Amino acid sequence: MVSKKVELFVGLFAAIGIAALLMLSLKVADSGISGNGETYNLYAKFDNIGGLKVRSPIKVGGVIVGRVSAISLDEEDYTPVVTLEIYAQYDNFSEATSVSILTAGLLGEQYIGLLPGFIDESVETLVEGDFIEDTKPALVLEELIGQFLFSQGSGD
Repeated sequence: MVSKKVELFVGLFAAIGIAALLMLSLKVADSGISGNGETYNLYAKFDNIGGLKVRSPIKVGGVIVGRVSAISLDEEDYTPVVTLEIYAQYDNFSEATSVSILTAGLLGEQYIGLLPGFIDESVETLVEGDFIEDTKPALVLEELIGQFLFSQGSGD
């Protein structure tokens, strides 16, 4: 009878451990079990998206305000179009907002950085389906190193 109780406690302990690992992995992946609520989509065209991926964060001053939900090519001019899924609580970005692809650290993951424009009566607020016109492409580390090396070689 004692061994059955021990087996029951070991099984319960193992189940709690597995549940804790599952919750930890969801927290680290920042995906959670429940959704983040209502969102709206904005779009931005870039010349180069570098290593940007779907589910990359969208940040304003370090605060996550959304996620990249899709990346596609425009069929007319073959430039990357990024779909920005913004949380509904952040619904007051103006048309003067600029967006750039930034890197977390020297070789870190890339994310979208929003720089909110001024809010005025003369400037419209971005709504579902709008394109952000002011975009800055990703800096590709290999291109920067190549430019540096070639500029050093021509100076001799």
